[in-house]
Amino acid sequence: MKVLGLDLGSQTLGVAISDSLGIVASPIGTYKINKNNLHMAIDYVRILVKEHNIQKVVLGLPKNMDGSIGPQAEYCLTFKEMIEKELMIEVIMVDERLTSRIADQVMIKADISRQKRKHHIDKLAASIILQTYLDSIRN
Repeated sequence: MKVLGLDLGSQTLGVAISDSLGIVASPIGTYKINKNNLHMAIDYVRILVKEHNIQKVVLGLPKNMDGSIGPQAEYCLTFKEMIEKELMIEVIMVDERLTSRIADQVMIKADISRQKRKHHIDKLAASIILQTYLDSIRN
């Protein structure tokens, strides 16, 4: 069962996909969207779901550090509802606090330049979000 992992920002959508066994998450890209244009994002997700025969979507939920829900998390919850309604597919929300920071640290340790990190951060964050989910269902 392939699972799609998403890291939604106001102008980007980081994307990762699992292998067919649902064990390993791999980053596949970052999709640029017009500022807060969820319709552009849903169109891209629709293509990926069809192309990769996705059966479930994992979407990062950017809670505040105190666990509360802020405007960015509300934005992601709206996107979740859109995916479920328009694509008729289950969406699992995963707490994504600190995933971008973890992704940045991984790239720093790999000695990736700041400019290259900027281009890869969202898809790597999506991969971390998806891998967190995949690990949680195996345990």
